[in-house]
Amino acid sequence: MKLYVNAAAARSGNGSKESPFKTIQAAADVAQPGDEVLVYPGIYREYVNPKNSGREDARITYTSVEPLAATITGAEIITDWKPYKGTTYVTRIDNSLFGSYNPYIQEVEGDWYFAPNHMHTGNVFVNDRMFYETDTLDECLEGKVYIRSWEPEFSIYKWYTEQDTATNETIIYANFQDMKPAEQKVEITVRRKCFMPTEKYRGYITLSGFTVCKAATTWAPPAAYQDGMIGAHWSKGWIIEDCEVYGSKCCGISLGNYSQENNDMYFFTKHVKSPTQMERDAVCRAQYDGWTKETVGGHIIRRCHIHHCEQTGIVGRMGCVFSIIEDNHIHNINNMQQLGGAEIAGIKFHAAIDVIFRRNHIHHCSMGIWCDWQAQGTRITRNFMHDNNPPASVPMDPGRFDQDIFVEVGHGPCLIDNNLLLSAVTLRVPTQGVAMVHNLCCGSFVMVGSGVDSIVDGKLRQRYTPYHIAHRTEVLGFMTILHGDNRFYNNIFIQNTPIPADYLKDWPADKEYSRLDVGTHVWDEYPLYEDWIKGFDLDVHRPDMGKLMEPHFSELPVWIHGNAYINAKAFKHEDDKLMIEEPSARVELVQEADGAYHLNTKIFDMVKDFAVHLIRTETLGKAFEPEEQYENPDGTPITFDEDYFGNKRGMHIMPGPFADAGLSSETVWK
Repeated sequence: MKLYVNAAAARSGNGSKESPFKTIQAAADVAQPGDEVLVYPGIYREYVNPKNSGREDARITYTSVEPLAATITGAEIITDWKPYKGTTYVTRIDNSLFGSYNPYIQEVEGDWYFAPNHMHTGNVFVNDRMFYETDTLDECLEGKVYIRSWEPEFSIYKWYTEQDTATNETIIYANFQDMKPAEQKVEITVRRKCFMPTEKYRGYITLSGFTVCKAATTWAPPAAYQDGMIGAHWSKGWIIEDCEVYGSKCCGISLGNYSQENNDMYFFTKHVKSPTQMERDAVCRAQYDGWTKETVGGHIIRRCHIHHCEQTGIVGRMGCVFSIIEDNHIHNINNMQQLGGAEIAGIKFHAAIDVIFRRNHIHHCSMGIWCDWQAQGTRITRNFMHDNNPPASVPMDPGRFDQDIFVEVGHGPCLIDNNLLLSAVTLRVPTQGVAMVHNLCCGSFVMVGSGVDSIVDGKLRQRYTPYHIAHRTEVLGFMTILHGDNRFYNNIFIQNTPIPADYLKDWPADKEYSRLDVGTHVWDEYPLYEDWIKGFDLDVHRPDMGKLMEPHFSELPVWIHGNAYINAKAFKHEDDKLMIEEPSARVELVQEADGAYHLNTKIFDMVKDFAVHLIRTETLGKAFEPEEQYENPDGTPITFDEDYFGNKRGMHIMPGPFADAGLSSETVWK
């Protein structure tokens, strides 16, 4: 059955084409499995709470009749601005507008939120751009550049809020600088979400072709309820496609965790358990609550344009398992730099079990893709990633890195193949069980062998994380990170970012934090497999278990073969490598007027005659702790005979993401 919605209808009808509903919620209240909700162009200022679930064979589909012309927004237009001082204006909002959730009282806060700023979940938008919140009215009046912003020229536009308890009003001041509010589109966010069910298990829903924007979302840490402007809320089989998503105070799309009553924001509210212990609790509670492949996950997010959100473009903890994230354009995430904490990235997933990230364009984000804990069966393939690091004008904090990919405290297997990774740091890797195959890496590796455990009161406090039955959610065991167990085959490494002469002057002494030099040399002290396995004394009929403990808790071996290094540094035991010293060699990214990107470089001609071996699942072996192969989610093996574009590699295989050197001049994203 088709249900029709048209905000321009004279009055709300029965949902027929001749008499459409005026709101999407009216259709969501009655839509049944197999129904299609067709939404005509217009601005829908509402929170849509889907009441019913579809079925795998009969989805409930919400479609914008004209692509991106139906907008669901959490904002309301405000026109009653009065001059206050200078270029600052003021408005007063009766708090009855907000109901039980006032985003100008509710602050961004919770587990893993570290910023000293006391930001509210609400925001002021002028012509679809967020203004910068200030802690004081004086700062709002001054309108100075915010030094940490990635867009300093816009950071002079400020707002400040306070409550008038006598009149029960929210007061908002906004410094419009050279603009007059009466001549602009000025909105404030008043709703927490745009399209997300209140109840769990509202599965098999498709959202197609909408613009979704401007909501007062809350901070979304992993062991808490994770909301977004769009959210699947602990369900199965959603498809979110061809949407534009922007302007979330925190997260754009959530495939995340549900609210665990006894564990929601546990550390922030109770303080008594360590942060990582509550994360382990969250995984085990989810198992008890029925977290399985049959009940949760298996979502698809495809061809979406996600930008200008201040925590993540897409967030997920456990609810994201078995999902596909493909062909999306994600950019300008956390560029205002007013929020800070351990949950910020273009995409931030915990437990990306059998998740595939493919053919995404991710750039100008604090981090590109961050797979935290349980990156098992994860594949990051054919993505185009660049400029996921601060502009030169922004001061860099010692010990902080922004990078294309961050894999943290997982046991693998996590497969990274055929990507263009052009940022100054390619991979932060306080983890094990990662394989990199046929990538172009223009940045360095950081936090090799570190960043896992804590020293508390002089004692080592290890961080044990779970691993799972292959291609399932059921926990197989818990273990700390030993480091190593990594594979690097057929990649190109180039020192694309010059290292300043005084780079280390103000940085921590820990060498693992102080690397911008590119290459696999950072694994020089890790054992080869043939040396590591000798420690287990396999010839002894009754091995000494005490003696065997030492090699069991040592660093795991690495496998590094067939890589090309251009002005970069190689693993000291790698024999089948290509070393090129050419100071002028560079990879330049060029954006055309039509938005298309291509590479300007000669490096592929430099390496094209270096023949390497075809890599297969059997080449990579098994990740150590889960004893799982680097394979497809259905358990079938992978042959790496297709390149970044999907072209077949022939008899002559060269390193890097292209099957042929001539392909390097092709458009890599449009």
